[in-house]
Amino acid sequence: MEGLKETVAVIGAGSWGTALSMVLADNGHEVHLWSHNPEQVKEINAEHTNGKYLPGVVLQENIHAYSSLEETLAGLEICVMAVPTKAIREVLGKIRGIQKEPLLIVHVSKGIEPDTLLRISEMIEEEMPAELVDSIVVLSGPSHAEEVSLRRPTTVAVSAKKIEAAERIQDLFINGHFRVYTNPDIIGVEIGGALKNIIALAAGISDGLGYGDNAKAALMTRGLAEISRLGTKMGANPMTFAGLAGLGDLIVTCTSVHSRNWRAGNLLGKGKKLQEVLDNMGMVVEGVRTTKAAWQLAKKYEVQMPITNALFDVLFHDVDPKDAVDALMSRGKTNEMEQFNANFEQD
Repeated sequence: MEGLKETVAVIGAGSWGTALSMVLADNGHEVHLWSHNPEQVKEINAEHTNGKYLPGVVLQENIHAYSSLEETLAGLEICVMAVPTKAIREVLGKIRGIQKEPLLIVHVSKGIEPDTLLRISEMIEEEMPAELVDSIVVLSGPSHAEEVSLRRPTTVAVSAKKIEAAERIQDLFINGHFRVYTNPDIIGVEIGGALKNIIALAAGISDGLGYGDNAKAALMTRGLAEISRLGTKMGANPMTFAGLAGLGDLIVTCTSVHSRNWRAGNLLGKGKKLQEVLDNMGMVVEGVRTTKAAWQLAKKYEVQMPITNALFDVLFHDVDPKDAVDALMSRGKTNEMEQFNANFEQD
């Protein structure tokens, strides 16, 4: 892509942070990629690989890895936050201690913080003084890092309170294999990206139990209804959930072997215990923490979320997955269209 070339900081050298660094590098931007692991930094700089997270992928030479946040951010205006939700406050605290100039912060993680029930953009607002934040942009959508790193066609959405900030990030990332749309609904984009991980866990459980395509289609459809109900109560535009950050992300996360949430659910469905599953994954499974947060949000906003409730019982009350599915199937009769009335009443 032609245009102004930038130097961009990407905080987090996992699969997604690395894949997005490759998109930026393809567009001619210089990338400062931060990792807390000195050995990973050495590998990226010397071998141009990140074997743990993207095996077999060669990184461009305009991606430079750092273990120092100060060196990573020195003189830069744009910072892409690609660390797990549970690490965001810790990393932002370190950035707050060294940063002197305002940053345009792009967050690409998908989660909600349990107990505080804050979206990631709200966490950033809490942790970073206003004078150090130019704008906050969220990037979300159906986008497995493994496919992005292979330059397979991918579409995502970006959202911000200031449309100019969203458009700047759109220009920064968009190219022939990574298409970026703007969406003014930051609440909906964040809620859709976070809550689809819950439904992906449930879909993985269903597949692990051997329940087949009919059951998974039902989970995805009714799961989207739950996401829409809660998101709308929280102030989102219901149409967002029919777009990339809603339905699009839900489809890819519930149906792909690349999805760590689906894989974790699949192991649970096959009889593994939660801690055993998490130890086996080796990467953060955002849907586990988000299930707790969504369960709390459903109580707060008095929204019925039966799939979320069932998954919460499986994860945190050791309910057998088969018993949880059977309980869902034996619920009382209802009308599918009730959710589409003007008040988004409960089903």
